[in-house]
Amino acid sequence: MTQTILVVDDKANVRVMLKKYLVGQGYRVETASDGRQALFVARETQPDLILLDIMMPEMDGYDFIRTYRREQSTPIILLTAKLEETDKVVGLELGADDYVTKPFGMRELVARIRAVLRRSTASAEPAEILRVADVMLDRNRHWVEVGNRKVYLTPTEFELLAVLLAAPGRVYSRTQLQQRLHGVALESQERTIDVHIRKLRAKIEPDPRAPHYIETVFGMGYRFVAD
Repeated sequence: MTQTILVVDDKANVRVMLKKYLVGQGYRVETASDGRQALFVARETQPDLILLDIMMPEMDGYDFIRTYRREQSTPIILLTAKLEETDKVVGLELGADDYVTKPFGMRELVARIRAVLRRSTASAEPAEILRVADVMLDRNRHWVEVGNRKVYLTPTEFELLAVLLAAPGRVYSRTQLQQRLHGVALESQERTIDVHIRKLRAKIEPDPRAPHYIETVFGMGYRFVAD
C-alpha cells in the first residue's frame, strides 16, 4: 500500500519540490503551509510520516509537535535551517524522530524517510514479546507496559527500547544504537541518542533523575538493567 507523507513548509517552492520528488519515489504526498493547516490535514489524511519545517507563521513546528503528539505518534522528521544544536534538541525533546538540516540532499532525505518508516512499521511484522523485570514490549501490537501502566512511545523510542530489552545487561555504544535505529552512524548525530534516552527515561522510569531501568555506563554507552 502506498505510504502518505505530509510536507509542512511555509515556502511554496519547497513544498512543490519535495512533493514532485517524493511522488516520483512512489509516495503519496499531502502539503500544508503552516502548523495550523498541518493539524487539519494530518487529522484528515492520517499520514504515515510528517516532514516538518520549524520556522513558520501562524503555528511553528514546535507548537505543531506539542499539539499533535497529544493525538498521534506519527513519525516526524524536522526540516530545519537552524544550525544551533539546542534547536534540534528541542524538537527531539518534544517528540520528533529525526531531523535534516537545510540545505539537504534529496537522496539523504529519502534514506532518512525510509529508515524512520521502517522503525514505525516494525510492529506490523511478526515479533516476540520482550519482557524484562516489569517492563513489557509487544512488537505485534506496538504496546509497552511498565507494571500495569501503558506507556505511549514514539516509533524511535519504541525501537530504541526494543533494542535494549532484547539484550538486557549488554552495553550499547551511541554509535551502535545509532546504527540500529538509522542503519548508518553519523558522528554529528550520535548525541541525539542521548536525547531519545532522556525522553524514554522520562516515560518509563519511576525517577528519571535516578534511572532504574536504563543505565548509563560511563565512557561506553547504555544498557537495560537485567534485575
